[in-house]
Amino acid sequence: QVQLAESGGGSVQAGGSLRLSCVASEHAYRSDCMSWFRQTLGPEREQVATILSAGQITYYADSVKGRFTISKDNTKHSLYLDMSSLKPEDTAVYYCAAARSAYGCRVPRRQDYWGQGTQVTVSS
Repeated sequence: QVQLAESGGGSVQAGGSLRLSCVASEHAYRSDCMSWFRQTLGPEREQVATILSAGQITYYADSVKGRFTISKDNTKHSLYLDMSSLKPEDTAVYYCAAARSAYGCRVPRRQDYWGQGTQVTVSS
């Protein structure tokens, strides 16, 4: 069973906007922590944004603060990432992830569920 499924990636020019969506299974959506990560050519996935179920607390990577917004829609079991003022360095495969526990959940190894990824390409 697919637990997380992303959509909304694509190609955009620098300065443009995109919205990524992630539909979660009911089980995955009950996680205390949901995040967006991204990966370029290296082996490590970088945390982009995180939202905690408790208090809807959000965290952002410094590189995207003020440009990206993470949000959830409980009625649709969905996670979103609104990206604006996109830069070529935002080009990556973006992954939706969920961690059952909020403890240390901003790192890849703490995730219990991963989506398949969606490509975002920003051209200059």
